[in-house]
Amino acid sequence: MDYKAVQELKGAILDKFKKHDSINLYLEDNNIERFSLDAVFIAGIFPMQHKNQLNKVAMVTNRKWIHAIANFNKAVIGKDLRNFTIDRRMEAMNWIASQD
Repeated sequence: MDYKAVQELKGAILDKFKKHDSINLYLEDNNIERFSLDAVFIAGIFPMQHKNQLNKVAMVTNRKWIHAIANFNKAVIGKDLRNFTIDRRMEAMNWIASQD
């Protein structure tokens, strides 16, 4: 995932913020071949910048380093951010859609 792809994702999320005060966010790593350093940096900073607009975040990936970044964000922003492996995708979807 390069800088441009992250900016597009960021833009789509920001558009949702224009329509809703807060959102639940489901993010899945679909075997992205490589990540740029810019993409990793933005992914780490974005949730901190918008913590008041995020209710729950589900991160679905088998990459342990992405789970580590997500765990760091969870500790810093104090939001309900959960990691799921790809084989637990349906559990992630059910959790992110639940009203609890």
